[in-house]
Amino acid sequence: MIHKFSMNGLNLVMDINSGAIHVLDDAAYCVADDVPHKTDAEIITAWADRFSEEELREALSELRLLIRQGDLYAPDIYETLDYAPAPVIKALCLHIAHDCNLRCRYCFAGKGDYRGPRGLMTADVGRQAVDFLLAHSGSRQNLEIDFFGGEPTLNFGVVKEIVAYGREREKQFQKNIRFTLTTNGLLLDDEMLAFVNKHMQNVVLSADGRKEIHDRMRPRAGVGSYDAVVPKLQKLAESRGQENYYVRGTYTRENLDFSEDVLHLADLGFQRISVEPVVADSAEDYALRDEDLPVLFQQYETLAQIMRERAAQGRPFQFFHFMIDLAGGPCVYKRMTGCGAGMEYLSVTPTGELYPCHQFVGLEQFRMGDLKNGAANPELRGQFAQCNVYAKEECARCWAKFYCSGGCAASAYYQNGDIMRPYALGCALQKKRIECAVYLAAASELENIDRANMDRENAERENY
Repeated sequence: MIHKFSMNGLNLVMDINSGAIHVLDDAAYCVADDVPHKTDAEIITAWADRFSEEELREALSELRLLIRQGDLYAPDIYETLDYAPAPVIKALCLHIAHDCNLRCRYCFAGKGDYRGPRGLMTADVGRQAVDFLLAHSGSRQNLEIDFFGGEPTLNFGVVKEIVAYGREREKQFQKNIRFTLTTNGLLLDDEMLAFVNKHMQNVVLSADGRKEIHDRMRPRAGVGSYDAVVPKLQKLAESRGQENYYVRGTYTRENLDFSEDVLHLADLGFQRISVEPVVADSAEDYALRDEDLPVLFQQYETLAQIMRERAAQGRPFQFFHFMIDLAGGPCVYKRMTGCGAGMEYLSVTPTGELYPCHQFVGLEQFRMGDLKNGAANPELRGQFAQCNVYAKEECARCWAKFYCSGGCAASAYYQNGDIMRPYALGCALQKKRIECAVYLAAASELENIDRANMDRENAERENY
């Protein structure tokens, strides 16, 4: 299986099963689809009105060499593998607060209450969660706990108690717990900042971009929150040396020109940015629609090109969805199964109930158990164990399957009522993001090659 696309003058061909990426000239790019099922003579005849015989023969020679090397039209060696995950848990999302000091319009969590009573997690429940993770993590040494909400800084005292307990218990189990925090930043003060920088390996900061967009979508008590939170988020990012954080926004139909919001965040000094499409009921006026896709595709391409220009000017920044490792990347298992929701990753409510992930919390049909009795819903656990790209009909035949890992199970459920049926609009956007990421990686590699060649030529000229 291959996938072809052109962007900003580069002809790119992705070999899906081998992971190889090829930058081809026009002749090779055009005939690449024909190579597996046509002879050279047939291909040369078919394309004779556009390319010379010499160009075509050279292109075909190169393509057939790639096939022999296993870098083009490689066989699928993964389909028959067993993707049932081991029964160990490596990460918990602790819902420290089912309450929030903002009332974001698009909030999937019912403005922080998750469709239930508002409440805060106690330190006792938090300690139980730490013990649960350590007891169910098997031989895994590196674990993760994410403090989530609502807004976790509403219950920051308990966050500190849980971290202290986790540091004490991890030593007894000879394991390492990586703590992270997701916050809207409204309550951040110097004391919190010092604690976060000492104990949180990563921080997710919520901001949507331009003031008018942020204030429209993320209000508090009827007014915007931009002016109150942005200086605090900037201070946190700077205090961490622009490392180990992401400022994370959401774009909706109210800002289809979302690249402007990404650039606004970059201009504020943030160097690690993630702005993601909203997943919402189609009845909502801010929900994305299929007819928006051409505009959104162009926005991603525009953003990719601007990122190249800024990098050349010495003003680079990272955009989460354009980060791709062409040489390594995640292991085969992760590429097949994704985030591990419902298996390796669970969410814990303030009262100690367990759900597959934070987006399923409050849906009783997805309640998996509790901290006392464990994940005692084997049928539901079995459903999530089957969430791999080969078990989903749409994913099995999709070129992007090894890059998106089958997409988000929660988005699939909210849009289609079935965790095994991917959200089509989300898939389309993900494919465009992958194309942009591959384009940026390939363009960067070509620039490195050009620089190396130029340096070699200059050295040879000097020696001569």
